[in-house]
Amino acid sequence: MDLLPLYLSLKLAAVSTVVLIAAAAPLSYFLVFFRMPGKSFVEALINLPIVLPPTVLGFYLLVVMGPKGGVGQAWGSVFGSTLLFTFTGIVVASIVYSLPFAVAPMKSAFLRIDPRLVENAQVLGLTPTAIFLRVVLPNSLAGIAASAILVFLHTIGEFGVILMVGGSIPGETKVASIAIYEAVEALRYRDAWLMSLALVPVSYLFLLLVNRLTPEVRRGA
Repeated sequence: MDLLPLYLSLKLAAVSTVVLIAAAAPLSYFLVFFRMPGKSFVEALINLPIVLPPTVLGFYLLVVMGPKGGVGQAWGSVFGSTLLFTFTGIVVASIVYSLPFAVAPMKSAFLRIDPRLVENAQVLGLTPTAIFLRVVLPNSLAGIAASAILVFLHTIGEFGVILMVGGSIPGETKVASIAIYEAVEALRYRDAWLMSLALVPVSYLFLLLVNRLTPEVRRGA
């Protein structure tokens, strides 16, 4: 069995998780603690990938990230290369697709914070950035861990969006889900079975790790 697709899936999940946690934390903080007109429209846009078929989202990303799309043209002018059918391209697609799975657990965790903690920080003169770093994040570790695990496992299972944007290039964009599909299509059921089986303990062990690292989750079990 070729292990390269499994490695690419884990690499994609790790990179996407790091980027999404870094981006989703301040975004969730803004959505929970700040008021602005049209915030419901922003939240609906963030959650749109949940309800859109992956192929539809993948098609729009294909257009936007293509040589004639805005993102694709900007990327080409800066880096002199195409974004489609590259590992970087599937990372971008994965970030867009998994953004709501990163934001939702963080928002729930931020909403559970005692409002008096934030109010006291404001009275003491802390800036919004300081409140975020010194009050909100330290009191939301379980939610951040839940967000990370959800994004990681969701990315490992991505198929339609990745196939549309990245295709199936060995060593570059051919992740485990695509390799399993192609193995089944070619009647190589043994390869499909082994690769599918390999993903189960990876997912399970990651869940165990998060439960051991987050006391709040462990006490609730």
